[in-house]
Amino acid sequence: MQKKAVVVLKEIWGFEAFRGSQKEIIDAVISGKDVLALLPTGGGKSICYQVPALVNEGICIVVSPLVALIQDQVDRLKLKGIKAIALTGGISFEELNNLLDNCLYGNYKFLYLSPERLQQSVVQQRIREMNVNLIAIDEAHCISQWGNDFRPAYLECAILRELAPNSPMIALTATATPKVVEDILENLELKEAKIFKDSFSRSNIIFKVKKTEDKLYQLKKYITTIPGSSIVYVRSRKMSLFLAEFLNKNGCKASFFHGGISRAEKKEKLSLWLDGDLEIMVATNAFGMGVDKPNVRLVVHYQVPDSLESYFQEAGRAGRDGETATAVLLNTKEDEELAKKQFITSLPDVDFVKKLYAKLNSYFQISYGESTSETFALKFNSFCRRYEFNPNMAYHGLRILDQNSVINLSDTYNEKTTLRFIASKTNIFNYLDNNRKTAPVIQTILRTYGGITDYNTSINIQLISKKTGEQEKSIKKILEQLQTDGIAEYRNTASDLEINFLIPREDERTINTFANKIRDFNKVKQSNMDAMLGYINNTSSCRSNFILNYFGEDVKEECGTCDICTTSNDHSLFDIKSEIIQLLKASPKTSRKLAESMTVDEKKILEALVILLEDETVLLNYKNEYAINVQ
Repeated sequence: MQKKAVVVLKEIWGFEAFRGSQKEIIDAVISGKDVLALLPTGGGKSICYQVPALVNEGICIVVSPLVALIQDQVDRLKLKGIKAIALTGGISFEELNNLLDNCLYGNYKFLYLSPERLQQSVVQQRIREMNVNLIAIDEAHCISQWGNDFRPAYLECAILRELAPNSPMIALTATATPKVVEDILENLELKEAKIFKDSFSRSNIIFKVKKTEDKLYQLKKYITTIPGSSIVYVRSRKMSLFLAEFLNKNGCKASFFHGGISRAEKKEKLSLWLDGDLEIMVATNAFGMGVDKPNVRLVVHYQVPDSLESYFQEAGRAGRDGETATAVLLNTKEDEELAKKQFITSLPDVDFVKKLYAKLNSYFQISYGESTSETFALKFNSFCRRYEFNPNMAYHGLRILDQNSVINLSDTYNEKTTLRFIASKTNIFNYLDNNRKTAPVIQTILRTYGGITDYNTSINIQLISKKTGEQEKSIKKILEQLQTDGIAEYRNTASDLEINFLIPREDERTINTFANKIRDFNKVKQSNMDAMLGYINNTSSCRSNFILNYFGEDVKEECGTCDICTTSNDHSLFDIKSEIIQLLKASPKTSRKLAESMTVDEKKILEALVILLEDETVLLNYKNEYAINVQ
């Protein structure tokens, strides 16, 4: 490998050496070879394209499926002083042109965009003019209908071959079955590509399925017996609020995270969790992608995920520092039927998708044949109530429309605030004199928005907060008070989804073009659920091996730590537990002190301690030492 790559790694990321197959992958990319990189979650995929892009002259085009993931990557690069641009939604044509000009003339190193954005003719034309040193297709499993999160727009990524014919291409994923690998190679035209596959094995994670009739009790027990940072995954926003409240009532520091909270709130919660001020995040799958926290000790799935790919990716956010971590799925007798109801029986058929699309156009008053570039805010639950749609089925239907590039669906919280001062100027001035504490905010609004005394005007709460130094919550209270005191009319509306219509409305003709794909999609979802339930109901195969076999790895050596393995190895664990109990009867000890006193592998000691904590035989005292639980 060129020495410069190692220098870049150390200077930019602070690492002394590459991990796993990173060195070989980067070697191949720098030498101009196409590459398919299959690396586990937390395996450092972004390094594999970012380092060679910085080594060579030119700009790297990165295609990624999620706006949040794109923005996270770009923000990280900017913090390191690297020039990167993101082409996300809501950009005007003029702004798009300016950003593309920067890519051509501004010495930028990375251009991140979604596969849908890649389909724009202006974007394609500008890419032809760029000095592209590398094409990176992130989350490449999205190109296969047999992969989790299939996005048909990914099928158009192969056009980059034509737009930048002399540039190598690297495709990267952490969740690809053999069938998905075939699709990636074929659809991206990766001919004579070098394939690198690091084992997806996460030997430091203890995988468990806990069957119980009291999930709340088991959740509390796992959270309180495994110290450190935790993630609890749920399938609904309502459940995230409920469990966060439950944990807080039981003495834990928890919060919730889902797609329906504001960007500012997401940023605040994430910062608290990353800094360790908040121990537990109860979240939907909106949380985790691109979040880099190495010391997560526990990931709990409180409800059944939709696929083994989703489960493994989310569980894999535990133990990225290589230290022992636990991934447990809590399961009751009813959960299997609930999962089938949520993911299988609520799958929309072709007729439902046609009806949903027609009602969506009617909701936003888009006429037949009309094309619009406007971004629409959708209050999802209100929409479902108006047309009496099953929410699960309607959401799946919107995802299908998104995946087939009919709409662009953004699962994000959005607020619109309007204000108009209705009092006379004299009364406004008198109000300012009598309310000195709020005067700076009111004066800033009056100076910023001309005509706000004549018209209902959209105002930006974040901008006012930045100008005045007041928190957004405080500003909203001031505006509410202005309304109460008869000084202004204030309206604040929120939506939890944003939609862009990507093609003109043609009703049934629009849906007919991919009707067969809807039927195939439903078959894939059924297959995914069968595999997930197979994992849960498995009682004989090592959990880790079950997952690795699903992803095409032929492994025979058992992990020795999952609930299946420890059940079959109870005798040896019994001896270890007995020795630990005898040592702790003498005095409380840390795991390190126990390891020093025993001739057993430390991993086995930690495994035994987890079981003893679960059984409430031992507990952690205020010094973070293990001690006998005297009841």
